[in-house]
Amino acid sequence: MSELQAQGLRLLDPQAGAASRRGGAGPSDHQAVTVDGHTVMVPVHTAQAFASAYAAEAPGADGRSVLKRGGIPIAEIRFTAEPRFYARQTADGIPYRQIATLHGRDVLATTVLQTCIRYESRRKACQFCAIGQSLAAGRTLAHKTPAQLAEVACAAVLLDDVKHMVLTTGTPPTPDRGAQVLCDSAEAITAAIAALTPARSLPLQAQLEPPDDDRWFARLQAAGVATVGMHLELVSPALRDKLMPGKASVPLSRYFSAFEAAVAVFGRGQVSSYLLAGLGDPPEAILAMCEKLIAIGVYPFVVPFVPIRGTPLEDHPAPSADFMQALLQPLAAMLQAGGLRAADIRAGCGKCGACSTLAVHESALDGVPA
Repeated sequence: MSELQAQGLRLLDPQAGAASRRGGAGPSDHQAVTVDGHTVMVPVHTAQAFASAYAAEAPGADGRSVLKRGGIPIAEIRFTAEPRFYARQTADGIPYRQIATLHGRDVLATTVLQTCIRYESRRKACQFCAIGQSLAAGRTLAHKTPAQLAEVACAAVLLDDVKHMVLTTGTPPTPDRGAQVLCDSAEAITAAIAALTPARSLPLQAQLEPPDDDRWFARLQAAGVATVGMHLELVSPALRDKLMPGKASVPLSRYFSAFEAAVAVFGRGQVSSYLLAGLGDPPEAILAMCEKLIAIGVYPFVVPFVPIRGTPLEDHPAPSADFMQALLQPLAAMLQAGGLRAADIRAGCGKCGACSTLAVHESALDGVPA
């Protein structure tokens, strides 16, 4: 499975499964595929995917397909079906899929603000980011309103049995770094879901840079947010300055003080941080950072870097399966020793787990078949 994520997948039928998204906030250029009962996001629109040894036959009506390696069938896989809520639109004619999208198998995700002060300047932009691509192509909206998000969330729960939702945002030019926008969105979604179906909830994850004031974490929780993600992406200071100069202006010390404040509100394991592997951080540096995060109750979600076309790093190779294996195996043991598990996260990327095989390694340590 790690090798499939590393190499990507050639689609012999370009229309296979749910329509995959090109550009935009991650995961981009991917397709959700279930292998051995585990749903993973696999690159399908990258240069590596076009040359991959892995290829998938056109799926049947049930989404089942044959995975081949070098032309030899090796496994049965299943593509995630097009969600039913994609066929709907708002009263003013905006397709629901421009407001929120399905990630993995049962996760609704949206970028509330599709603009970012970092992305607007190539001198400050994260070199791996494609947040502006889908907006420029007219596939999404610059700002999804709370009412729009609530409407789409209700439809996704009713029509497609979505289990949790991710609210991420580009960074606005305000000290709260998007916290107020996320509070407004979460409050509207939570109220709409409660009115629609009181017997169930839709746990929400809010993702943002550390805000200026730690009191925002209590406000996010009061608005209905269950978990928070604040993403380091890279760990070595020199690499952060080089590849994400704008975001690196927020010092690591501020991230850690924000992590501690957020854990105090949401609890151990309900705060997470994305770490991108394969961009130059040595494995020992990534694991050392993970050890620090786990110690304070933050779940480090380590994912392989995937080059996205149109970004400065589009030709940077993805990490090998062996590289990821050498990271994720010891990380799973560290998480187990620290009492953190993907299965215990209430909402968000770590719970979904589709962008990494970390949860598979956790399950192996627990003796649970993946």
